[in-house]
Amino acid sequence: MAGPFTSVYTFYRNGFKAMTVGRTLWKIIVIKLIIMFAVLKLFFFPNYLKTNFQTDEQRADHVLEQLSRPAVPNH
Repeated sequence: MAGPFTSVYTFYRNGFKAMTVGRTLWKIIVIKLIIMFAVLKLFFFPNYLKTNFQTDEQRADHVLEQLSRPAVPNH
């Protein structure tokens, strides 16, 4: 008798093999993820630490300062 992980794997493998519309949807999902994580990161999220600080020590000090400062209460 096959183990539970093997039967679950076989179930999903057979399901993905039988897909027709699903393959197209998965391709669209992958393309959207590539756009979101690769393209948007390049253009809209520049490397703040690399551009504003010269050394790793300065970057580390800035990060430590930002993480350890007290929270500002909202009034």
